[in-house]
Amino acid sequence: MITTAIGPELLHGVLDAVDGERGLLPQRLPATARARNTDPQLAGAQSQPSGVRVVFRTAARTVELETLRTRIGLVGAPLRPDGAYDLLVDGRPAGSATTSGGKLLMTDPATGEVTVTDGPPGPVRFTLPGRDALVEIWLPHNEITEVVALRTDAPVAVVPTGGRPVWLHHGSSISQGSNAAGPSTTWPALAARTAGVELVNLGFSGSAMLDPFVARTLRDTPAAMISVKIGINVVNADLMRRRAFAPAVHGFLDTIRDGHPDTPLLVVSPVLCPIHEHTPGPGAPEVVEGRLRFRATGDPAEVAAGKLTLSVIREELARVVAVRVPEDPALSHLDGRELYGDDDAAELPLPDRLHPCPEAHLRMGERFARLVFGAGGAFHAAGSGR
Repeated sequence: MITTAIGPELLHGVLDAVDGERGLLPQRLPATARARNTDPQLAGAQSQPSGVRVVFRTAARTVELETLRTRIGLVGAPLRPDGAYDLLVDGRPAGSATTSGGKLLMTDPATGEVTVTDGPPGPVRFTLPGRDALVEIWLPHNEITEVVALRTDAPVAVVPTGGRPVWLHHGSSISQGSNAAGPSTTWPALAARTAGVELVNLGFSGSAMLDPFVARTLRDTPAAMISVKIGINVVNADLMRRRAFAPAVHGFLDTIRDGHPDTPLLVVSPVLCPIHEHTPGPGAPEVVEGRLRFRATGDPAEVAAGKLTLSVIREELARVVAVRVPEDPALSHLDGRELYGDDDAAELPLPDRLHPCPEAHLRMGERFARLVFGAGGAFHAAGSGR
């Protein structure tokens, strides 16, 4: 087997990478943004490589990727399944595997205490066609993953980025891929593959909070099209009131426009989430019959005093976009319920009352590709390279 040194040139869909204990640790926010962040939730989420893949060309028949993973769990709740590594060969799904070992971070929701259990790196192995092919190994979207070594039975060649239009997306845990079956089947990954664009996914679990340093990251990252999916985290964190929300959205968009004055920019409101449609946050996790689920703890009567619900968020986002469009014709709006709405909730209910199931991710990805990248969609011309 030939060992290829792990360098940033092998990683696609990522803005930074730093030296870890054994290898290279992808980071989805640049160092300047990480330096301004003080929230452990965001720090962990941006270190989970949603949308990040190891990309190369090779005629090998066997590939082995060694990684050191970090799993995250809550005391009292069952652990999530092992994070998946998805293989694509020439753009088509060709297998999925998991690894072993690694670290385990367990948080006690009652006390906030975190315990860490260490473990060794582990490999994932795939069989390849044995002819020259484009190989993509999508890293787990929900596990911090340090890439330690790449081994093949034939040489590999670096694949430069820039061959396809870049779609830069920001959102919450739903955009990061929570409850998706694997990293290549999160709804943004599916939409990007269907549209034939290069995804940079800045979906951060629990952390789409209109942070100025995230807006500056979007401003400074080259992209042919940009989308921001805003709202659910603001509600379930009970972060702000109606008075503050619209100005914060305006400021967020203003910052993006400082670097991308004419780039197609899409504002996406929240998908349907019944517990928060008319009930404010904060949201709270609970374990019921051994399963993790979420509930809204706010009082609907406080909406009149300015507390936010998803219904209020959608009204405000539609109004913000309508106010800006006359001077910004490249800005557009998509109601998130067109991706997942009432009929979908009846057929494919949110298993934890907050995040879509794997089948719903597939549906959302197909719909986003059709509505946004398809004919007449906000990204149709940019996604086609025209």
